[in-house]
Amino acid sequence: MAQSSRAWSARIELRGGGGEPVNLARTLLSHGVAELPPNVIASDGSSLESVLVAGGDAWRIRLVPDGAARATVQAPADSRIPPAAARRELLAQLRHMLRLDEDLSAFYVAAAVDPALEWITNGAGRMLRSPTVFEDVVKTICTTNCTWSATERMVGALVSELGQPAVGAPERRAFPTATAVADAPPEFYRDVARAGYRGPYLQSLGAAVAEGRLDLEALRDPELPDDVVAERLLEIAGVGPYAMAHVMMLLGRYRRLILDSWTRPTYRRLSGRPRLTDNGMERAFRRYREFAGLAFWLTLTESWVTQVEPTAGESLAP
Repeated sequence: MAQSSRAWSARIELRGGGGEPVNLARTLLSHGVAELPPNVIASDGSSLESVLVAGGDAWRIRLVPDGAARATVQAPADSRIPPAAARRELLAQLRHMLRLDEDLSAFYVAAAVDPALEWITNGAGRMLRSPTVFEDVVKTICTTNCTWSATERMVGALVSELGQPAVGAPERRAFPTATAVADAPPEFYRDVARAGYRGPYLQSLGAAVAEGRLDLEALRDPELPDDVVAERLLEIAGVGPYAMAHVMMLLGRYRRLILDSWTRPTYRRLSGRPRLTDNGMERAFRRYREFAGLAFWLTLTESWVTQVEPTAGESLAP
């Protein structure tokens, strides 16, 4: 097929399910796992570059702000334009990742009368998610009991060695499928990813998903009670209370607080209560009910973004 002489682009309205505004930078920089490969996020939250699979092929895309209430998705000019069906799929995936179907308006009503969280009503609060629950679970397992550099090494190896190469840019790859994760030999997890005890966990998780014994995508079902989702996550080898709470947040289930070696001391410092217990932290956000964990997380991460005026983005260079 002939190469395209110009990039494909399309616009996305940055509005939530309740008509509330969506702050793109706050969404892209909502949590550290969002910045793992294949995602590349600008340090100021002004762009997202990634590789997504649509129509059987992997495509490079870039998302940039386009005024205050829109974003533009672009594909580079040095590869063929995705077919129409793939373009629709790419846009649907990006809307899903940005959680544009989610209605946070009730959360904004509660935050508007809280001086500590009033700032979020300009469009903060969305936790960027992956195209699949499988990807979010794998990445979260790779954050447990290790340094951030080890997490980057493990996820980077999964993508660079097992992911599908992008059209026109084979050096860029998508996140691997469950089958690819299952079929990777033990030596890959031991010597390349250096995943330690997580290696067998990741391989068995990939096999369970690929063989249909575990349906992680079913956890998106809003009819499932939180306790049922939590129980199913905790049944996965490598998922403990912290990882469960993190994945629950990415599923849009915000009642549980993510309590770990970073969040606990950070909140104690911010609150000026150095001996505050987990129960005390939970009580402090109980008034937010089903949004308690989200209110807690936003309290910890307010300083992550320096707000700037959104501007139209430039085209992705070849």
